[in-house]
Amino acid sequence: MVMVKLNAAVAAAAVVLSLLVVVAVHPAAADAGGDWYGKKSIEETVRKEVEKAIKHNPGVGAALVRLVFHDCWVNGCDGSVLLDKTPYSSSTEKAAANNIGLDGFDVIDAIKSKLGAAVSCADIVVLAGRDASAILSGGRITYDVGTGRKDGVVSSAAAADAVLPESTFDFAQLKDNFASKGLTQGELVILSGAHSIGVAHLSSFHDRLAAATATPIDATYASALAADVERQKGVQRTDNPAEKNNIRDMGAAFQSAAGYDAAGVDTAAVGALDNSYYHNNLQNRVLFKSDWVLRTDGDAAADLAEYRDNATKWDVDFAAAMAKLSKLPAEGTHFEIRKTCRCTNQNYY
Repeated sequence: MVMVKLNAAVAAAAVVLSLLVVVAVHPAAADAGGDWYGKKSIEETVRKEVEKAIKHNPGVGAALVRLVFHDCWVNGCDGSVLLDKTPYSSSTEKAAANNIGLDGFDVIDAIKSKLGAAVSCADIVVLAGRDASAILSGGRITYDVGTGRKDGVVSSAAAADAVLPESTFDFAQLKDNFASKGLTQGELVILSGAHSIGVAHLSSFHDRLAAATATPIDATYASALAADVERQKGVQRTDNPAEKNNIRDMGAAFQSAAGYDAAGVDTAAVGALDNSYYHNNLQNRVLFKSDWVLRTDGDAAADLAEYRDNATKWDVDFAAAMAKLSKLPAEGTHFEIRKTCRCTNQNYY
């Protein structure tokens, strides 16, 4: 991921979260040991490790939020996205085309090394994503997550590519994809707001820069973006460089070249998880076709405008959607509590 300097907004958010009382989960949502106080200790450990990681590298916060979606969408919330190998496959979800750029695995490993068998890797993913959301939003996005998930033993790149929504999907495909997981059209619009953070590789949005694109993009933004892509190819030494999802984070010179109207957006809040995505989308200054197509449906477009104009409502609704996403049940018949998050216990040595 592209490294960015720790800005004042993210630093302040980390301080805010460190002062928060750990959210208490009802005892009925017991951890693997059935001990409520053990659950609180687990949460404290996860929170401290996430805080430390984001202070060291602010970009990893977005990666942890993304991991929740990419894990839970494939076989439910079972930690399968973390596996490097399984008894059944050496081509795991990490190798999926739709998982390009996944990151944050070292943070998950660090947390697991401290907690051991007290918690599953699947639980760590959702807890870390929850805490990253709180930090990156300055404490505005908070929600409860239960524990007690088990780790899956199956992970397949082909399975991930078969079910993860693609950046080139049209609106009907996106709507059907979310419905297959029990999520609504409204939750599709809400969770898309996570594109206010993170980065995307050129392969995920190159279609938007094509001369004959079927998904119009603001011409001045496209020109500025194409120029920066060429520059980043040299900087990152790759033909598939990463660009920041949010034009807010691209700096004043880029914003000026792209004709960005920053009214209503805190351009100093680099890396913040907020409603700026909706401002950008309604200006047609977003990377993905799957973002742009939300404008093509009347109800979805109305939701975009509502969240642009009501940041607090989006914070609340995003928290609820993430909590629901984190409850997607694991699919399969064989589960365990892994000794390490990168391989099944059968492969552990």
